[in-house]
Amino acid sequence: MNGENSIRLTDFFGRESVLSHCGDLSREDVIASLVGRIAAAGGLPLGTEALTRAVLAREAEGSTVIRDGLAVPHARVADLAEPCAAIATSERGIVWPGEDSVVHLVFLMLIPQDRPALYLQILRALGGALKDDATLRVVAAMTNAADVHRFFESGKAYLPRYITAADIMSREFLTLRETDTLQACVDTFIGNRVSEVAVLDRDGDLRGIVRAGELLRVCLPEYLLWMDDLTPIANFEPFALVLENERKTWLREILVTEFPCVEPDAPAIQVAGEMTRYGASRCYVREGGRLVGVVELPRFLSKIFRE
Repeated sequence: MNGENSIRLTDFFGRESVLSHCGDLSREDVIASLVGRIAAAGGLPLGTEALTRAVLAREAEGSTVIRDGLAVPHARVADLAEPCAAIATSERGIVWPGEDSVVHLVFLMLIPQDRPALYLQILRALGGALKDDATLRVVAAMTNAADVHRFFESGKAYLPRYITAADIMSREFLTLRETDTLQACVDTFIGNRVSEVAVLDRDGDLRGIVRAGELLRVCLPEYLLWMDDLTPIANFEPFALVLENERKTWLREILVTEFPCVEPDAPAIQVAGEMTRYGASRCYVREGGRLVGVVELPRFLSKIFRE
């Protein structure tokens, strides 16, 4: 199973948990109806209303529409023994507040609070089953709950054994070139309110990173740091020389070449290990030589502890 485990999406819901053709319902009504279907099976630590409020509270933090036509509302629930799911479909589409397009399939999940990776594992299995927009629309147009359940059953949508760097990384990031000047670097730091940027070589491969701390080390030579009292140079005289030469100083001269870096299929726990080992708040994801993503510590914490 390509490194996947034996848990399938259909282990979390039966055909009785599928609500077909619900385009006339609002987002709130759909969520309440799906929670009600899960609750009808029993074994939940909270009542339907409390669980519905929990899902809507998570929705209020940010839309759970993960791509056009697909929403994955969810909540982490204390004392929940096993994950539970329910599905709603609508060929016509459900209006989802804050979204420009309608939702055709809603996959609602209740996740045990003490299983932090499970939500991302389920997302990846769901994305594999609904591999493109055409497939999603086919499922949304199915005539009854049994057909929807059969689709996921026959598709053998297995959860991956673990989440990877690719599951939690951001694909949007700033870069500079090693032939850029110190001036371009400072402008990037200031203009984007960042303190670290990836640096690429002329072929576009990841060469290293540049940190604001390295700029300070350029401005404050090590011998100055041996001084207990820096008041004699309190007017930033050491910075003056750097300012004079910032257009002539190339980033390759101040690159950091040892930093947290993993491949896209590395387990997410390895990302945490790399950031801890380097005392860093970023981990770079490189495929071959190319930079394909960045994991920021706040994003990592959000994915693991809150989403």
